[in-house]
Amino acid sequence: MMMIEVASGWISPPPSPSLSPTTVHLWRARLNLPPAEWRALEATLSADERERAARLRRPDDRRRFIAGRGTLRRILACYLRCAPQAVRFAYGPQGKPSLAGGEGDLRFNLSHSHDLALYVFARGRSVGVDVERVRRLPDAERMAARFFSAREQADFAALPDAQKAEGFFHCWTRKEAYLKALGEGITRPLDAFDVTLRPGDPPRLRRVSWNPAEADRWALVSLSPAPGYVAALAVEESQERLSVVCFVERGDYADRGPR
Repeated sequence: MMMIEVASGWISPPPSPSLSPTTVHLWRARLNLPPAEWRALEATLSADERERAARLRRPDDRRRFIAGRGTLRRILACYLRCAPQAVRFAYGPQGKPSLAGGEGDLRFNLSHSHDLALYVFARGRSVGVDVERVRRLPDAERMAARFFSAREQADFAALPDAQKAEGFFHCWTRKEAYLKALGEGITRPLDAFDVTLRPGDPPRLRRVSWNPAEADRWALVSLSPAPGYVAALAVEESQERLSVVCFVERGDYADRGPR
């Protein structure tokens, strides 16, 4: 079983971060930015990214997309030692971004919920991340019946009412992080694999219907990136112990409650 050690706190990143094959970097950032900083990030975007932003009808969605993509460029520029606007992207069949031309073996993924964004980076291995704000969903049972596997539905139904919201989003983020790491999106049905979801249980990919060996090829990591949020990482297997280092790119959530 792969061993992953997660750092105990969120720290400020160095100006030029170094990412080894046995380290995974997770970055946290706010997307609710002052106008001047938002415009500075917008100036780093490519023409197609600006067009994509313009197609978003809601102003908040446009601002979050621009802030999220601009922040991604700014972080990648630190690893690549280039200007943010020089970063070039390619996209997989399901829209997963990667670095055009290979750019070495740097892999990444990103997710956001409301004004909180997470970015994960690794070398030579696929990674996925998903974050959600925990809230009570009036149709959680219906959604679980539609998207969760039979085993997950049973685990969810057995939870006390006070734990159902947290359990639901543990399941959701772990499933999404795994699919995002695969880069296959919704081409794989969510009920075709099992993850753990009960609060306090170790995060784990328990079963993958289309490949029984797949569950041993991935590690799941559960995180609380800010009060009221849960997140999950999916990390491709390694023969060595991996460590996850957590950086605060912009905005410190630490003063709003414990990690």
